[in-house]
Amino acid sequence: MAVFVDHPLAVLIVMFVVLVAAVSFGAYVLRRRIAVTDDVREDYKVVQAATLTLLALLIGFTLSMAVGRYDQRKNLEENEANAIGTEFVRADLADPAMGYAIKGALIRYTRLRVADFLTRDPQQLELIGRQTSDTQAELWRLATEVAKDKANPIGALVVSGMNDTLNSQDYSEAARINRVPIGAWALLFLIAIAGCIVQGYGAQGRLSAGLYVTLLPFTVSLSLALIADIDSPRGGIIHVQPQNLMRLEQAIH
Repeated sequence: MAVFVDHPLAVLIVMFVVLVAAVSFGAYVLRRRIAVTDDVREDYKVVQAATLTLLALLIGFTLSMAVGRYDQRKNLEENEANAIGTEFVRADLADPAMGYAIKGALIRYTRLRVADFLTRDPQQLELIGRQTSDTQAELWRLATEVAKDKANPIGALVVSGMNDTLNSQDYSEAARINRVPIGAWALLFLIAIAGCIVQGYGAQGRLSAGLYVTLLPFTVSLSLALIADIDSPRGGIIHVQPQNLMRLEQAIH
């Protein structure tokens, strides 16, 4: 299911078909087997309203979770750019040759981080990941050399800034992994199917209009696709753009 929700367009199409089938099942199969008599219709309306209300609450709750994670990824991208920019300035505290080496490595590192945000191809991402790890190792080696050369608060300041720079990348990657739980998706899908079945079950002969058949499935599936798009850091069309990192790259180049 994790792979499924990484593709919002697939969520839209598959869930629309499934939910239309659920409405049709409730109208043409379930209602013929178990008729809704007048003495139980009021109770049925209560169940129908409760099911659809629960579905709306779950969609709103899950959307809130996805938006919160999206905002977290945006904030961490900004923090990462600030950490790199701060360390770039602190490199002037080291010897000129060492400071030049640190700045050059930070420029390459910033380009890799921008590419990591913008790239979608798995093979390219794997290559960027290896290059990022190598550059991080180089940056830390340079910072430790500064600390050995300047065993004073200046060296500690450079090492501390480098530590923040490397940690900020870990925080950004951790935020990408922090997704809406699969259990929440499974519950949302089940309640959506149940709500469409209940809706079709109480159609009372109005199902002949195509709009009535598809309106609820379309709105629900569209909502699910939107949640999947916001929650997926590399799928769909809604992504965190590395605007701060790109601005930093232009400033320090």
